[in-house]
Amino acid sequence: MTRRSLWRRRFWPNLALAPLTLALGACITLGPNYHVPQEAAVNSPLAQGPIEGADHAPVSQLGVPANWWQLYDDPTLNELVQEALKSNTDLRVAAANLARSRAVVDVANAQGGFSGGAHATVERAQVSGEQYLLFEKVPVATLGDLGINVSYEFDLFGKLRRGVEAARADDAAVEAAADLARITVVASVAQAYVESCSAAEELGVAQESLKLQKERVALTKRLRDAGRGNQPDVTSGQTQVDTLAADIPRFEGRRRVAQYQLAMLLARAPKDLPPAALACNRLPRLKQPIPVGDGAALLKRRPDVREAERQLAASTARIGVAIAEMYPDITFGAGVGTIGVTGDLFTPATNAWSFGPLINWTFPVNGQRDRVRAAEAATGGALAHFDGVVLNALRETQSSLATYAADDQRADSLRTAYTSAQQSADETHRLYAAGRQAFLSDLDATRTLTSVHAQVAAAEGQVALDQVRLFLALGGGWEGNRQTLQQQGAQGAQSAPAAAAATSPTPAN
Repeated sequence: MTRRSLWRRRFWPNLALAPLTLALGACITLGPNYHVPQEAAVNSPLAQGPIEGADHAPVSQLGVPANWWQLYDDPTLNELVQEALKSNTDLRVAAANLARSRAVVDVANAQGGFSGGAHATVERAQVSGEQYLLFEKVPVATLGDLGINVSYEFDLFGKLRRGVEAARADDAAVEAAADLARITVVASVAQAYVESCSAAEELGVAQESLKLQKERVALTKRLRDAGRGNQPDVTSGQTQVDTLAADIPRFEGRRRVAQYQLAMLLARAPKDLPPAALACNRLPRLKQPIPVGDGAALLKRRPDVREAERQLAASTARIGVAIAEMYPDITFGAGVGTIGVTGDLFTPATNAWSFGPLINWTFPVNGQRDRVRAAEAATGGALAHFDGVVLNALRETQSSLATYAADDQRADSLRTAYTSAQQSADETHRLYAAGRQAFLSDLDATRTLTSVHAQVAAAEGQVALDQVRLFLALGGGWEGNRQTLQQQGAQGAQSAPAAAAATSPTPAN
């Protein structure tokens, strides 16, 4: 071999790979790098510091605990919540969405890099002679084509990296949506349980008031029979009895509806609910003031805020994907194979091999630049959505605090009024029984007592519901329960093929 031929063999391959080497050394990631914009609402003064209205409600500035429902110290409620976290259908959907999102991230991570394939064909064929510039018939032959190819795609401009970034941000958004589903289910369970207990408690108050009024009527009848009363007094008393009795079916219906809601959330029949949940007739009470924390902690804790922020990050990454698509794709590949008449395969006459770079560049026309502008516009919309979610989170929490404070004050006032009404009714009834007070006064005092008692029970039930809604607005309850959701997703992924096989049609014989 001459020195000149040796120089060619060493120099020309290196020279051919030089542009590729330079390109690899200049790998860049196009598009904007994501960070929360400084002008976003989450960075504004209104999103920092104490939550507006927290100083008017019976709350504390401590942080919201992960399992806030345990502040009720109610074993029945704890059991209901844990059962719902395992079996609720909405959480099963969220788990499936999360499993699908994780698979999409794996797909994005697998793009680029090494790939390969193989092919093998054996066929009896009549090949056209003219395609090989042979102007006579080529004999029929058995042809074979076998080959293996390997390639490596270089992500020179960051299209694949931005795609992975967008997929991971989308996955985080789906995870936040699953957290939101979790706290919504927990709050719905607590709300249905409180509603059932509240309806039972109001039912008990109505039955107690009805019993009291019946005693008044019985006394009026005895006074009438003794000549100290009259029939109109008995009729008026009986009318009050009938009025109180008319409320009882309403409370019974509310209780059944709440139990049906609980059964749906736990994915079981109403009769299969825990006996303690069916028998509850007293409102669960918080053992301490509701901890609310501050505005910054609220926005970090709320899953819907986190979901919107991750959607903004994914949208920003897609700008980089759109920009990188205007630049060339570079792949380095190699392949070996053999093609020809089957009897000659794997001989020098049929063997072939190749290697080298492949540059594929679609010029940025046909709206490619418009796709970049569309991605930028989508990011602007995602930022506006993010701001809207932040403002709505603050509004929901402030509104819940205001409602809770007002209803709590109303319940306190009604409890004071009930104490006065009870004292007045007792004194008036003693005077009426002694003949020193008219029946109408006794009837009015009893009516006021039963009415205020019913209002107290209703107000306390409303306060309990306000507490649950405030906990929901505060966004706590998803921490520490993700493992259960991921297990549900894994179980759903395993059972899906079996379910599909079970529901697929059976082929006819």
